[in-house]
Amino acid sequence: MAPTDPQEAAFELGIKFGSLYHQFAGTPISPESAPDLAAAIESAIENQPHCRDVTVEMQLEAIRDAIEPDVGYTEFTGEFAKVEIVVEYDGIEVTAIMMMDDGYPRMELIEVE
Repeated sequence: MAPTDPQEAAFELGIKFGSLYHQFAGTPISPESAPDLAAAIESAIENQPHCRDVTVEMQLEAIRDAIEPDVGYTEFTGEFAKVEIVVEYDGIEVTAIMMMDDGYPRMELIEVE
Protein backbone atom coordinates (compact mmCIF):
# COMPACT_ATOMS: atom_id res chain seq x y z
CA MET A 1 0.00 0.00 0.00
CA ALA A 2 1.44 3.34 -1.07
CA PRO A 3 1.59 6.19 1.44
CA THR A 4 -1.01 8.93 1.16
CA ASP A 5 -0.05 12.50 0.26
CA PRO A 6 -0.50 13.65 3.90
CA GLN A 7 1.75 10.79 5.03
CA GLU A 8 4.38 11.74 2.44
CA ALA A 9 4.18 15.38 3.57
CA ALA A 10 4.63 14.36 7.22
CA PHE A 11 7.59 12.17 6.21
CA GLU A 12 9.17 15.19 4.49
CA LEU A 13 8.76 17.16 7.72
CA GLY A 14 10.61 14.43 9.57
CA ILE A 15 13.47 14.64 7.10
CA LYS A 16 13.69 18.41 7.57
CA PHE A 17 13.74 18.20 11.37
CA GLY A 18 16.22 15.34 11.37
CA SER A 19 18.63 17.20 9.14
CA LEU A 20 18.16 20.42 11.12
CA TYR A 21 18.93 18.83 14.43
CA HIS A 22 21.75 16.55 13.37
CA GLN A 23 23.42 19.13 11.16
CA PHE A 24 23.47 21.94 13.72
CA ALA A 25 23.53 20.25 17.16
CA GLY A 26 26.85 20.99 18.80
CA THR A 27 27.49 24.21 16.88
CA PRO A 28 29.15 26.80 19.16
CA ILE A 29 26.61 29.49 19.98
CA SER A 30 26.46 32.70 22.02
CA PRO A 31 23.75 35.35 22.31
CA GLU A 32 25.71 37.43 19.79
CA SER A 33 26.00 34.64 17.20
CA ALA A 34 22.50 33.20 17.72
CA PRO A 35 20.77 35.35 15.06
CA ASP A 36 23.36 34.29 12.48
CA LEU A 37 22.90 30.62 13.35
CA ALA A 38 19.10 30.99 13.17
CA ALA A 39 19.40 32.50 9.69
CA ALA A 40 21.80 29.73 8.58
CA ILE A 41 19.43 27.03 9.83
CA GLU A 42 16.44 28.62 8.09
CA SER A 43 18.34 29.00 4.84
CA ALA A 44 19.76 25.47 4.88
CA ILE A 45 16.46 23.76 5.63
CA GLU A 46 14.45 25.92 3.19
CA ASN A 47 16.74 24.64 0.40
CA GLN A 48 15.30 21.15 0.78
CA PRO A 49 12.52 19.90 -1.52
CA HIS A 50 8.92 20.68 -0.55
CA CYS A 51 9.95 23.07 2.24
CA ARG A 52 7.78 26.19 2.16
CA ASP A 53 8.82 27.97 5.35
CA VAL A 54 11.19 27.64 8.31
CA THR A 55 11.15 29.86 11.38
CA VAL A 56 13.87 29.60 14.03
CA GLU A 57 13.47 31.72 17.16
CA MET A 58 16.57 31.52 19.35
CA GLN A 59 16.04 31.52 23.11
CA LEU A 60 18.68 34.10 24.01
CA GLU A 61 18.14 34.01 27.77
CA ALA A 62 18.53 30.22 27.86
CA ILE A 63 21.69 30.50 25.76
CA ARG A 64 23.05 33.22 28.04
CA ASP A 65 22.30 31.11 31.14
CA ALA A 66 24.09 28.06 29.68
CA ILE A 67 27.37 29.84 28.99
CA GLU A 68 30.23 29.24 31.38
CA PRO A 69 31.83 32.64 32.15
CA ASP A 70 35.35 31.57 31.21
CA VAL A 71 34.29 29.90 27.92
CA GLY A 72 32.08 32.52 26.23
CA TYR A 73 29.81 30.14 24.32
CA THR A 74 27.77 26.95 24.63
CA GLU A 75 26.74 24.24 22.15
CA PHE A 76 23.49 24.48 20.22
CA THR A 77 20.82 22.01 21.33
CA GLY A 78 17.05 21.91 20.96
CA GLU A 79 16.50 23.78 24.19
CA PHE A 80 17.91 26.94 22.61
CA ALA A 81 15.43 27.34 19.73
CA LYS A 82 11.76 27.31 18.92
CA VAL A 83 11.38 25.97 15.40
CA GLU A 84 8.43 25.77 13.04
CA ILE A 85 8.60 24.13 9.60
CA VAL A 86 5.94 24.13 6.90
CA VAL A 87 6.10 21.59 4.08
CA GLU A 88 3.92 21.55 0.98
CA TYR A 89 3.63 18.23 -0.85
CA ASP A 90 1.20 17.73 -3.77
CA GLY A 91 -1.22 20.36 -2.46
CA ILE A 92 -1.04 19.16 1.15
CA GLU A 93 0.48 21.58 3.65
CA VAL A 94 1.78 20.28 6.96
CA THR A 95 3.22 22.24 9.87
CA ALA A 96 5.33 20.98 12.76
CA ILE A 97 7.18 22.52 15.67
CA MET A 98 10.17 21.49 17.74
CA MET A 99 9.63 21.73 21.48
CA MET A 100 11.31 20.36 24.56
CA ASP A 101 9.56 17.43 26.20
CA ASP A 102 11.06 16.26 29.49
CA GLY A 103 14.51 17.46 28.43
CA TYR A 104 14.33 15.97 24.93
CA PRO A 105 13.67 17.92 21.71
CA ARG A 106 10.49 16.53 20.15
CA MET A 107 9.05 17.37 16.80
CA GLU A 108 5.26 17.67 16.90
CA LEU A 109 2.93 17.69 13.90
CA ILE A 110 0.45 20.48 14.61
CA GLU A 111 -1.49 20.95 11.36
CA VAL A 112 -2.37 19.13 8.13
CA GLU A 113 -4.29 21.06 5.49
